Amino acid sequence: MGRVREFLWRRGDPFAQDIVLALVLLGISTLLESLARRAFGVVDLSAQLVYDTIGMVAVALRRRALWVAVGWISLHILVPFAGQMELVDGGLAVIVVTYTAAAYLPVRPAMLATVAMWAPGMTLALVVGRTGASSFYPDAKIFLIFNAMSALVCFTVGRTVATRRAYIAALEDRARTAENTQRALTEKAVAEERRRIARELHDVVAHHVSVMGVLATGSRRMLSRDPGAADEALATIEETGRTALREMRRLLSVLRTETEPAGELAPQPGLAGIEGLVEQIREAGLPAVLRVDGEPGMLDPGVSLTLYRIVQEALTNALKHAGAATVEVRLTFTPTESTVEICDTGRGPQLGSAAVGHGLLGMRERVMLYGGTLRTGPRPGGGYRVHARIPIEIPAERQLAS
Repeated sequence: MGRVREFLWRRGDPFAQDIVLALVLLGISTLLESLARRAFGVVDLSAQLVYDTIGMVAVALRRRALWVAVGWISLHILVPFAGQMELVDGGLAVIVVTYTAAAYLPVRPAMLATVAMWAPGMTLALVVGRTGASSFYPDAKIFLIFNAMSALVCFTVGRTVATRRAYIAALEDRARTAENTQRALTEKAVAEERRRIARELHDVVAHHVSVMGVLATGSRRMLSRDPGAADEALATIEETGRTALREMRRLLSVLRTETEPAGELAPQPGLAGIEGLVEQIREAGLPAVLRVDGEPGMLDPGVSLTLYRIVQEALTNALKHAGAATVEVRLTFTPTESTVEICDTGRGPQLGSAAVGHGLLGMRERVMLYGGTLRTGPRPGGGYRVHARIPIEIPAERQLAS
């Protein structure tokens, strides 16, 4: 019994629940007609039971096939008026289906369904002048008034439930929207505060690094003339460097979002990993070659990482969108700039590709961080081209030496 109750109510099977409701209503109707056969005008109890059972089919179908239930009830009500059949319409099925139509359908279809169920029987009662075998309605006018009031009450209750359900749904949607808006505003406020703190910490770190650069230059020049002053300057540089490192860690903790990992154990990739990227693309089925012109020299780690990420993103896009093609990666290094160019002979990214758009945006941000330029787009002879140029900053000491 417990399993049956769980299947019917906890799992929420509407069809099973409506079958149970139809059986309960059938039992109530049979009990009333058995106890008050004379009042209801029941002549043949077995035939009446079959008639009521057929009518309860509409109750079982009310949420699975509502319009079928409406048509079923409309025909079922007409049976007592046909010929000399001594049957009584109990009315429980039509009440339930009328409520269901008013509660689940829009206003106009609900009104149409109500009229389709109630009007035929009322019209026949008015034309024929009788209500079947029932002695419950001694006059056809009483039958018409009672049925009209019953239909109005059922329809009103159903529409009230429908309005209440729509009102609750609107409140839930409004609450959900307000919650999402509040969350978005909170996230925006937090992001703005983090950007403000990051700017302030950036200024602090930049100040410390500038001081370190000035002190390092002065200590190098005074190292042979005044070793004591140079040692004091180096000690200041040491303390300033530690302070800058602490502030940098705070800066990174502010900029890191909650979805990012707290730390990475693996070292950041650089120029040495580009050959591995090309090899991975070849293993994935896209012919790719790597060409290097010039010597990279002592590149900043950030520049090496930027070149690696550009090649990685460009090769990934080529693998996704180029199709049957070949790819060439060319790295060019001069004393003043580093250049990377990735060209493929494929069809290029299609319009509306959001992933490629975000990737290109990330490339551009990385290149602009180092004062470089990025050009992307279709090649004149077909295919796609990504070209990035990053200038190499020459330290002041090397500029003076040259």
